[in-house]
Amino acid sequence: MSTDDAEFDADAWVRELEEHREQKDEFFADHPQSPLPEADKPDFEGLTYYDPDPSFRVPARVEPVDGTDTIELEMTQGEPREYERVARLAFELGGEERALYAYRQAEAQGGDGTDAGPTTLFVPFRDGTTGDTTYGAGRYMEFEVAGDLAAAESLPLDFNLSYHPFCVYNEAFACPLAPPENTLETRVEAGERLARSL
Repeated sequence: MSTDDAEFDADAWVRELEEHREQKDEFFADHPQSPLPEADKPDFEGLTYYDPDPSFRVPARVEPVDGTDTIELEMTQGEPREYERVARLAFELGGEERALYAYRQAEAQGGDGTDAGPTTLFVPFRDGTTGDTTYGAGRYMEFEVAGDLAAAESLPLDFNLSYHPFCVYNEAFACPLAPPENTLETRVEAGERLARSL
């Protein structure tokens, strides 16, 4: 079991994860901002997930990068959008050292170049399930880091929280594609997956 601390409570973690999934199902079914087209809501029975697996919850070393280092992410439709590489997240998964970049949209910084609040890290990625049991353009993780990112040193990276972009459920949405540099050469069988009918 890979965890970020010795006091990890697996039972409490599973309960919290299941509650998070129930809340997301309620959002999809009932919320005005649900990505589901109205015609699809009556038949919606919940999103499809891999079973909770704490081996996909790993401590990641935070390596901040210069905020001026940018990348253009291709979109499912429309023009590419510019993102900043905020940090490199280094971790061990499947017995090997791996890394993913965390991004934020370039305009997410204040006009004076300072952060307006907690740093929201956006981590789109591809893995061995991409195009098989998960969406062909990748999945996302997103989380906040309070305070100075450089002082964070490490954080728990939980692939059980990885999710599909809204464009999987509604083509009206424009979604960033996970870039090639964020490809994991292993199957991440955790988090959201495609329903077998998709």
